[in-house]
Order: sequence, then structure tokens, then C-alpha cells
Amino acid sequence: MTHKKEKGWNFDNSYTSLPKSFFSSLNPTPVSSPKLIIINHPLATSLGLNVKYLQSEDGVAVLAGNEIPEGASPLAQAYAGHQFGHFNMLGDGRAVLLGEQISPQGERFDIQLKGSGRTSYSRGGDGRAALGPMLREYIISEAMHALGIPTTRSLAVVTTGESIFRDTELPGAILTRVAASHLRVGTFQYVAQWGTAEELRILADYTIKRHYPEIEADENRYHSLLWEVIKRQAELVANWQLVGFIHGVMNTDNMTISGETIDYGPCAFMDNYDPATVFSSIDVQGRYSYGNQPYMAGWNLARFAESLLPLLDDNMEQAVELAQKKISEYNKLFYSNLLAGMRKKLGIFNEEKEDESLINDLLKMMKEHRADYTNTFRALTLDKLDDIALFGTSEFTKWHERWLKRLEKQQESKSSSRELMQNSNPAIIPRNHRVEEALEAAVEQGDYSVMERLLKVLSNPYAYSAEQAEYSTLATSTTPYQTFCGT
Repeated sequence: MTHKKEKGWNFDNSYTSLPKSFFSSLNPTPVSSPKLIIINHPLATSLGLNVKYLQSEDGVAVLAGNEIPEGASPLAQAYAGHQFGHFNMLGDGRAVLLGEQISPQGERFDIQLKGSGRTSYSRGGDGRAALGPMLREYIISEAMHALGIPTTRSLAVVTTGESIFRDTELPGAILTRVAASHLRVGTFQYVAQWGTAEELRILADYTIKRHYPEIEADENRYHSLLWEVIKRQAELVANWQLVGFIHGVMNTDNMTISGETIDYGPCAFMDNYDPATVFSSIDVQGRYSYGNQPYMAGWNLARFAESLLPLLDDNMEQAVELAQKKISEYNKLFYSNLLAGMRKKLGIFNEEKEDESLINDLLKMMKEHRADYTNTFRALTLDKLDDIALFGTSEFTKWHERWLKRLEKQQESKSSSRELMQNSNPAIIPRNHRVEEALEAAVEQGDYSVMERLLKVLSNPYAYSAEQAEYSTLATSTTPYQTFCGT
């Protein structure tokens, strides 16, 4: 038997100190014969966990929800959310938070089991998850982490030895998700709708202490909280746009207060540049398309501000005015982040008025010629202009001349610009066909080697290695790519 210290678990359970209406205490539902499929060695080590223990029978039992580790206090969180614009009471319908792991560095992380059985918020669901979607979240979340984008992470995936039924029979699985927290815009909406003003204050104070301790002493700390969340989301969504990531379901319950990307359901990375791109099978109106993501983030933040109104000012009119003023700054902040990131993608260090038109003209050409988003910037970085069809056009030739003249308007050398571009333009992303190839091999054939190779090349997307070149090629199929929620 491995002792607690040797296992590495170091739980604290601050969420249980909140009002009981915020959560339901319950254990995961045991499964018949769990088997470890993949374990994230670097993440486990950074959390202070013993990898050998996690790979043991006892460790797998914890990752499957069959055993509760010492110090854990399992619970399912309550929250609400606007799902495609419609407000609903929600909650962790298939996930259980084991507790908060305190790392050797003193950082606090939620350890959550996703697909661990029914909860009081399941609303008729079975509380389970299929292997494919759990492996998909593992791949995409770890790719996002490697890209330097704030995200929840994946510690492990285990199969349950049980089948679940969606449109067909599928192997069940549980993902161990690691997050700065699972506080969502929807958490605040839930308390604002069904809680008291004092409970809302308790939640806000808890959030500030956990994520924004630097504003605790502010005279108007709830004003500061709203502003800090706006800043983080403006930066996060700009980062999504810069790498062509499409979340797929930007409901308010899928927007974290910490500024991490969460809930990798029908997400994907854009191939051909087109702001109207949608991958989710259920987003028939394009509400959460690539081009709409910035606007939907602003919409979600407005819902967050509405939830905070009782804390912003005792006078409701003044509270609304203050909230509107803060929210009105979001667009400017987002575009500032986006423009700064686009400059880096083009090797530009300083600022000139012409930059916006230079960037917009390139994107316009990319859309017209259906140019691949990632590979266009990759080719510019490598100065391999024969690689993209767009580069053979007269309009691109003129644009290229403008770009080179623009680079001359800065003190930095050409090599410095190339280095900036390489650090800002990933050579590789989780290509949709590569992800599906890995999932098919894993789920249909029990072959995890395809996924392991993919994860390896995705772990350093800015390396520009020869090994990555193979994974930058486009799919041969012309069938429109679709993803599903995977519930």
C-alpha cells in the first residue's frame, strides 16, 4: 500500500466552505473494470503526484472514481448558463470535483473526474462519457497548453470497462481534468438568479481570493473583479483567433472566471481561412463561428456584469451605468490584443498606422483564395512562397512588397523578425483529420500509438522540426468537417 505522502495527494477543499446551495456532495459512481489509457507525466509531476502510483491498481481506481483519495471531498458544482442564448439551470451533470490539489509550488488546482456518473444536476443524462470525446479533450487541451494559451489540462484517461449508448454503443471512459478552478460565468448567474445578495458577495470574495488576490484591498474590488475578467477574456479570445481555434460552444457556462479555455466539445482548428467557419453540428446559425467568437465573448461578459450588479452599486441605475462602461472597453481591448498578436505573426515589432490594412488585406486574400490559415503564416515564416497557391497571384506579390517595406520601418533585423514570426506562428496544430485518425485508431482498433505520435509533435508547436512537416499537410477529403458535443 502506497502511503499518502508517497502518492502525492495534497488536497484542500475550499469550495466546500461556500454555501451548501452552490454544490452537492457525492462520490463518483464506481465502474466495473477500469484501465489506464494515457497519463500525463509532466503534469502529474508538476502537481506533486507520484506517476508510478497513478499507474498502479490503486491509482487507476482513483482516476476511475472507484476509490476516493485521502483528503478529497467530492462534489458536483451547481451553475446556470445561456446555452445558444437560452438561460437554463445546469450544473456538473457528469463530473465530480475530487478536491483542490496544492502543488509543491503552492498553487491550487481543481482535480475533476469527467464522465464519472450521475449527479443531482444530470437532468436525465447517464453521467457517463465515451472514450473518443475524452481522448479528444486530452489531445486538444494539451495542444492548447503547448501553444501557450490558458487552458484546463488533462491528467489521464481511463476506460471503464462499460459501454454507453448514444446513437450507437460506445466504450465508456473518464477524463481527469485539471483546472485553475471551475468557476464560470454561469456560476455567478446561478447565484444571482437563485441565491441571495450575501451569497453573491461570498462567491465574489472567494473568486477574488482565489484568482485575483492583488485586488482584494481595492476600494471597489467588485468593479476590479469585473475588469480583470474582461481583460483575461479579451486576451484569451484574441489568442484563439491568432491560432485559428474555434471553441464551438461558447455558452456562458463554458466561460471561466480564471480566463482558461474549458470544455472541449465540438471544437476544432480552422483550415481554410473563413470567418464564417463552424464545426459544431448543432450550431446551424453560426452563432459560435470563428468570426463571431469575439462578439460572443463580449455578450457573455455582459451577462457576467449583469450578475454582479448588486455588488457594483446600491443604486441600480448607477450599477448598470458602471457595468456598461466597463463592458464597452472590451472591444477595444480585444482588438488591441489581436492587432498586437497579428503584428508578431508578421514579424513586426513597432506600430504604424498602415498595419491594420496590411493585416486585413492579407486575410481578405486568404479568404478569397481559400488559403490555409496556419500554413500561410508558416510559409511566410519559412520564406517558402511556393507552398501556398495564394502566393502566385499578382495581388499577393503587391502585398508582399508592402510587407517587406513595412519591415524596413523598424530597427530590428530581418533575422529578429523571423525569430518573432517563428515564436508566434505554430508550425503545427491539431489538424482535424489527424485528430480523427488518432481517435479512430484508439477507439476502433485499440491502437494508441497514433495518438501518442500526434501528442509528441504537438508538444512543441513552434519547433519547426522536420518531424512536424508531415503533420502540416491538409486532408485529402473534401467532405465538410463536423464535430459533436460528445455528451
